[in-house]
Amino acid sequence: MKLKIALFGITKEIVGQPELELDAPTEQSVAGLMDQLREKYPALRELTSFAVAVNSDYAADDYQLHERDEIALIPPVSGG
Repeated sequence: MKLKIALFGITKEIVGQPELELDAPTEQSVAGLMDQLREKYPALRELTSFAVAVNSDYAADDYQLHERDEIALIPPVSGG
């Protein structure tokens, strides 16, 4: 299946574009997607944490993705 992933902050800088289209297995979980992204973009491994949102809600690692899901990588945010 094809997944569209919106990228923000440092994740956008690492990948080099604001959106990514990725081929993934039909039974892909959030954790599997993260492994696939870290394999393709090793610099993502250096981030201490980042969240994955699916359809505007934070998603657990075991959430099963679907082709029409809206997926976003949300990097850590700092501020004061």
